[in-house]
Amino acid sequence: MILETRIVFHIDFDYFYAQCEEIRNPELKSKPVCVCVFSDRGGDSGAIATANYNAREFGVKSGIPIIFAKKRLQEQTNAVFLPVDFDYYRQMSDKAMEIMKENADIFEYVGKDEAYLDVTNKVNRDWKKAETLGLKIKKEIKEKLNLTCSIGISPNKLISKIASDFQKPDGLTIVWSDKIDGFLEPLNIREIPGIGKKTEEKFSQMNLQTIKDLKKLDAFTLTNEFGRKIGTYIFNAARGIDNEPVKEKEPNSQYSKIMTLKKDSKEFYFILENLKQLCKEVHQVVLNKNKMFKSVGIQLIQSDLSNKSKSKMLKNPTLSFEELEKNVEQLLKNVLEEQKIPIRRVGVKVSELSEVKDQSNITSYF
Repeated sequence: MILETRIVFHIDFDYFYAQCEEIRNPELKSKPVCVCVFSDRGGDSGAIATANYNAREFGVKSGIPIIFAKKRLQEQTNAVFLPVDFDYYRQMSDKAMEIMKENADIFEYVGKDEAYLDVTNKVNRDWKKAETLGLKIKKEIKEKLNLTCSIGISPNKLISKIASDFQKPDGLTIVWSDKIDGFLEPLNIREIPGIGKKTEEKFSQMNLQTIKDLKKLDAFTLTNEFGRKIGTYIFNAARGIDNEPVKEKEPNSQYSKIMTLKKDSKEFYFILENLKQLCKEVHQVVLNKNKMFKSVGIQLIQSDLSNKSKSKMLKNPTLSFEELEKNVEQLLKNVLEEQKIPIRRVGVKVSELSEVKDQSNITSYF
């Protein structure tokens, strides 16, 4: 079956949190700006959420500890370290997302700073009209919010995501259907979404650096090395193959809470007590939003700032606090069985949300 060519946008805001801070205070534009998630431990404990390009020139990037960022910027006396202001960023994001939705056939929310748009019918499958539409969206967001964004335009989500990062900041990159190989092949393998440092190192040991090099491996070799699911994904991605549709998706498709532990630990009961507190907070949000959940997950940020997560799909949507707490406890047991690195931060999340319907008494869910 030959799929008709789609036209898909991936829109990604440039250094979003830091850019929002620059909009609120234009004097920051000439300075290295770091937006930080400070932990409950006080001082410089915490991590960088976003850094602007002035800060990135000195090796500061998302995820590194604040204390490391300050060392790298210690000679930059004008460097600024600001706490995150999620309410403000959400307001900016919501306004920008409304502009995108108005210009899309199908809108898929990914996060505060990115979204996919299927515009196939909107532009009548005309690539020139797609370019004009992309420029129009950029212009409108800039004029109304003073935000810049980068847009990738291609026949699918995978290539559009790669393309949106190609000319950052404030870029627009189009990859026509007949130009896919020419666009992808010179790129480093790491540019494929989902390929991390370890996978890249494995390919490097095989003397494979670019996507063109990667295409030398057949599907059997890749599935042998990485398993059927990941191997098939890499094989297809190297060839720009991605048939996943843009799906209608709005913000708040999940609710989560995260906290920093008072000390790094691998001790089950200590971590569980903190997770139980997060369960209470997440459950209250679910009640307030009149939602049920079908998926429960935990997130663990280790002392080296690497992430681990585990989730479970329930048989039926529920509002039960006991169900939430029970599954979080079981997920923690599973994760800690082979845990070697102490845990620094923990989180609880519920997803696969649905409205509470056909229920006269909400308490009967408990």
